[in-house]
Amino acid sequence: MTDFNHEFLEIADIVPAFVPADLHTSANGGQWVDMKYIGRLLCVLFKAAGTAGDDPVITLKQATSNTGAGAKSLTFTRARTKIGAIATTPQWTVTTQAAANTFTPVSAASPAVIAVEVQPTDLDMNNGFSFVQLSIPITGANPQLGAAFYIAYGIKYAQSTTPNELI
Repeated sequence: MTDFNHEFLEIADIVPAFVPADLHTSANGGQWVDMKYIGRLLCVLFKAAGTAGDDPVITLKQATSNTGAGAKSLTFTRARTKIGAIATTPQWTVTTQAAANTFTPVSAASPAVIAVEVQPTDLDMNNGFSFVQLSIPITGANPQLGAAFYIAYGIKYAQSTTPNELI
């Protein structure tokens, strides 16, 4: 059931993964987010058009600390995309894939929004893995602007300020 008695940012948070960057100049590792305090994490890449063939590779990892200790793959099977002009791409396309920690939509030549959702049960929490990171390796030889962010929702303790422990 949705709780409409709280403001959105009392029960959810928007956390930057990485600020706008040229995706072809260096790998863009997002900051780590702790899943112990949230019910779901939406990992989002928002990118400009680039050069065909320089498709971004959405990569998810899990770790035991916010510094990436013991980092290993975090597999997922579904991704959502909006590829093309924003005004003409109102609906999400859902892609189901074999379990993998990467997803490569054919999107380089178009603006796009790409999203992958994670739940705490997707992580190896029994072995202390509670941190998630979205990263984008170098996309290719040509410029392509992109930024990534997380929407953490289902925060377990509604309050006016989200816990610092998210990151």
